[in-house]
Amino acid sequence: MAAPQPYGSIIGDGFWNNNQALVALLGLCPLLATTTSATNGLGMGLATTAVLILSNVTVSLIRDLVRPEVRLPVFVLVIAAFVTAVELSIQAYFYELYLVLGLFIPLIVTNCAIIGRAEAFASKNRVDRALLDAIAMGLGYTLVLVALGGVREFLGQGTLFYQANLLLGQAASGLSISLGEGFQGALIAILPPGAFIGLGLLIALKNLIDKRVKRRAAEREAKAAVVAAPAGGAAAPAAG
Repeated sequence: MAAPQPYGSIIGDGFWNNNQALVALLGLCPLLATTTSATNGLGMGLATTAVLILSNVTVSLIRDLVRPEVRLPVFVLVIAAFVTAVELSIQAYFYELYLVLGLFIPLIVTNCAIIGRAEAFASKNRVDRALLDAIAMGLGYTLVLVALGGVREFLGQGTLFYQANLLLGQAASGLSISLGEGFQGALIAILPPGAFIGLGLLIALKNLIDKRVKRRAAEREAKAAVVAAPAGGAAAPAAG
């Protein structure tokens, strides 16, 4: 039996190494459609994270009770139930944000990132690991939503976290940043092509960072090998 994945590795996969938006490229429909602003991205990200946490924990709890032949329909029913609960909660407490996100909240049911984590991880691990995986994957996905939404909003409208009070209450009104009404933004940034371009740039940035990290790690290993080589060479004649 394979050793369980370390907690640090689970967190690293969720936030970076296996980020569902930048690596697995899952959940792109809400990612591209709702990220016209950072506030919308944050709202959709938190809703997705909530569903992911609830479904992962539930799937992990019932994993030994569900027969393999019906596991996927059961997982979908679990996810659909929690999506409905989250949708009704947003409608009740964040109605204006609900009107903005609209159809994309119930579409969380079809988010491949959620059913994928239920099938690939939660159904095979204990509750604590399933919970940690859901939190890491959900927050990693949310960060991409907020980053993409923030960039598109800033370039297109000259604002950042506009109408943050819809999600965080009136106290969050001060978080909004604006370049003024005279700002002439790039219209393409808030149109569908801007979402594809922005996501492509985020993926390219991640790949660039990964390549630099790998190159520096290889350089450090090479230097360590050079430093260790003379010591090994000096020890060989003495042993002879």
